[in-house]
Amino acid sequence: MLKAVQLGRQCGLRVSELCLGTMNMGVPGRGHQGDWTLGPDEARPILRAAIEQGLFYFDCADVYGLGASEEVVGALLRELLARDQYVLATKVAMPLGRGPNQGGLSRKHVMEGVDASLRRLGLDYIDHLVIHRHPHGVPGHVEVPIEETLEALHDLVRAGKVLYLGASSMFAWQFVELQHTAEKHGFTRFVSMQNHYNLVYREEEREMNPYCVRNGIALTPWSPLARGILAGAYRGSFDEGGTQRSKGQDRARTEGLYRGANTFGIADRVIEVAQKYGRTPAQIALAWLRGKPGVVAPIVGVSRVEQLEQLVAAMGIVLDAEDVAYLEALYQPVENLLSIGFS
Repeated sequence: MLKAVQLGRQCGLRVSELCLGTMNMGVPGRGHQGDWTLGPDEARPILRAAIEQGLFYFDCADVYGLGASEEVVGALLRELLARDQYVLATKVAMPLGRGPNQGGLSRKHVMEGVDASLRRLGLDYIDHLVIHRHPHGVPGHVEVPIEETLEALHDLVRAGKVLYLGASSMFAWQFVELQHTAEKHGFTRFVSMQNHYNLVYREEEREMNPYCVRNGIALTPWSPLARGILAGAYRGSFDEGGTQRSKGQDRARTEGLYRGANTFGIADRVIEVAQKYGRTPAQIALAWLRGKPGVVAPIVGVSRVEQLEQLVAAMGIVLDAEDVAYLEALYQPVENLLSIGFS
């Protein structure tokens, strides 16, 4: 059974120590992940099992399934839980159409995007709204003045449509600038950072993670299993994908994210340590991440109930120091993905 934990020191919100990502829930065939999407009937037992295990923190985004994920997840949560018994995060920024104002973090899109999310979710408010990237980091969009974005977000909080703010993947200096600008103008600050962090991509340990730890900002990493690499889905090579996701159109995105020379060598060590502990590789990778400073609620995605149960069990695993060192030893610095494109 998962514990409830505080979402960092910047707020009083409590969340489950694992967050269930819902990118793979929606309408099959719709959106960039449509070839491995679970429909409502397939997603329902996963959400029900999550709730039974004490997981009550769910992560969505407007762009997942081009709105379909919010529709399905919102309906299922309304069916399964009272509104005050779960915490729902969703995101705004990514393009939802070809119109010039259908993406980005302008005041227009932030306001219209959140209202659209609320309609799809069937809710009156969003617990935790996350900007999907920095206002200058959304592909194909203009560099919105950060004061414009921050004021729009603050107005949503003041209106009661959003309770807490979070941010996702950006340079540490950009996040610091956002926080300082919000403080300067009396706008609502961010309480969390949803960044890209796992055993085969550890560049966030340089600046972003220490900044968040120092300032009590919760880390809720995405892709804790490196899109299945650390769970053994690729079996040593991108050509050896063994899951529907790793064989589909999403494979190119995975290859673009994980360029390290020792990516699969590290994954092999995860398998070794898993055998030592009598656990699965996914459990070991998650246990390593959960032991890192500032990490509050890693965001995990699953396609089967048994996968969820294994990841919940991983929260009770404490790795020996020598095993942590062994898992980390092969890592070599890679170019920050934000410097060469899009994380």
